[in-house]
Amino acid sequence: MSEAAVNESAIPIKPAGVRPRVDSIDVLRGLVMVIMALDHVRDFMSRDALLFDPTDLTQTRASIFLTRWITHFCAPVFFFLAGTGIFLSFTRGKSRSDVARFLLSRGLWLVFLELTVVQFSWFFHVDVHQFGAATIWSLGWSMVAMAGLVYLPLWGMAAFGIGMIVVHNAFDRVMPQAFGSLAWLWSVLHVQSAIPLGADHVLFIAYPLIPWIGVMAAGYALGALMKLEQKQRRTRLLWLGIGLCVAFVALRATNIYGDMQPWSLQKTSLFNVLSFLNCTKYPPSLLYLLMTLGPAIVALWLFDRKTGAIARFFIVFGRVPLFYYLLHLYVIHGIAVLLSFLKYGRADWLFVSPPWDPKTIALYPSGYGLGLAGVYGIWLLVIALLYPVCRWFAELKQRRRDAWLSYL
Repeated sequence: MSEAAVNESAIPIKPAGVRPRVDSIDVLRGLVMVIMALDHVRDFMSRDALLFDPTDLTQTRASIFLTRWITHFCAPVFFFLAGTGIFLSFTRGKSRSDVARFLLSRGLWLVFLELTVVQFSWFFHVDVHQFGAATIWSLGWSMVAMAGLVYLPLWGMAAFGIGMIVVHNAFDRVMPQAFGSLAWLWSVLHVQSAIPLGADHVLFIAYPLIPWIGVMAAGYALGALMKLEQKQRRTRLLWLGIGLCVAFVALRATNIYGDMQPWSLQKTSLFNVLSFLNCTKYPPSLLYLLMTLGPAIVALWLFDRKTGAIARFFIVFGRVPLFYYLLHLYVIHGIAVLLSFLKYGRADWLFVSPPWDPKTIALYPSGYGLGLAGVYGIWLLVIALLYPVCRWFAELKQRRRDAWLSYL
């Protein structure tokens, strides 16, 4: 087989009569999915993760901080590009009602997956007493919200998304208790907290819905730009991305608005920079989103060109993001169990709660975990194991049009 044929087979073939995908979106989505796995390997296998928060500037090292910080791009980019994909679905002949029905059903499906399949991947046992509402939960409810928002005109969607992102930090100091019996609703919307569900059940809201719904809506608005002719599109992407980066630096420097965690002078110039970059993720602040989405849009400009071998590698993951997400957690957790059995002859601490839970940490044997080099090595192994499976599934989705495939 020729080299050209091998390279062509690395990307699923586009069926005749289907509008070509915007490859730069798949490249960027695939890149952040690969980076996301690094954070989850760190959760399960990093020795340092047991000792301190990697963003705690009083304890961390620059290498550990930046390993955590680079993964900050994953969720914002994923939500943002999900919105862009919703807009572009209209270019494939779907009506608003078609898109709304799909978003409603897929959103509820994602919420179900979060509380079952995803939860089991973290726990490796069934626990009906505690549930975690994290990335896939928030993504699902954001899609449910978008099922109604797609009826807005484009300017209305843009105003809604940008407005939510910009304004929500004005409510940072509003606590759930201020709403009395509706305190749970404010937790779901804007405060990371635990919601009691009866006497001995709890739902932990890791990803409040605001402003994630706004991020998806803003990504939808970007879809109009992605339909432009390539030269015009690339120019606008570059200037938009640079503009958001400049806005981040200017607003962050003032410490006036946009994040409850101000930056401050540290012991070294390098740590001054780390403090500047140390923005709030739960929920994502305006500055956090400027810091991540600005460079992401510049990356879209960079990737919006003829695809090479590296781009084709990331496209594979970018075209099957949910399939990859569900699979990678089981692979990472499974490797952690295997390594524990090889070293200690047991791994009971990995069948209790998520790896960051104090109940789990208290059970870890002395010396458990890998150094940073080991974490990066396992991460590369995980990606290598997942690539052929994800490529197979991406090609399957291109060959077949079964309705169930659109839900993975």
